[in-house]
Amino acid sequence: MKIRAFQAQDFERVQRIYQQGIATGNATFQLREKNWQQWQDSMLEKTCIVLINSDSSGKASEHYRVTMPGLILGWAGLSGISSREVYAGVAEVSVYVDSEYSGQGGGKKLLTHLITHSESLGYWTLQAAIFPENTASIRLHLNSGFECVGRRKALGKMQGNWRDVLLLERRSLTVGV
Repeated sequence: MKIRAFQAQDFERVQRIYQQGIATGNATFQLREKNWQQWQDSMLEKTCIVLINSDSSGKASEHYRVTMPGLILGWAGLSGISSREVYAGVAEVSVYVDSEYSGQGGGKKLLTHLITHSESLGYWTLQAAIFPENTASIRLHLNSGFECVGRRKALGKMQGNWRDVLLLERRSLTVGV
């Protein structure tokens, strides 16, 4: 597995992986995948990355008969949290891995790379808003230097139910110190 920058032609596959997250009911408040313009408007420029299969080993997916080199296994990126200049170095993290490849270290690889990449772009704080039921994502972030800084109770309504969100943050040790 290796990481590369997101390219426009990756959008369809990235969108499928995002839809898997939506289907779990525990990855996002979003109920439908974003169209291209919504994606462009929501993600910070030059922050999106994809995890690709770098060899032909691994299992096949229902969408691809053979797992071949270059197959996108996951993606990550940053969204802005505010248009105010004082928050220019703060961003929200998104990390999604194809359900067929979860538990194989892809999420960790994506998040580790995203942290380093974000620091090279001048970001000093990364945030993640995670449903408490998404224990795998919470564990991933905690193991990557994030800390839980609070619980936002009944932050949003999803399919008729109020949902809490845990707020996790990671402060850079090299940027903005």
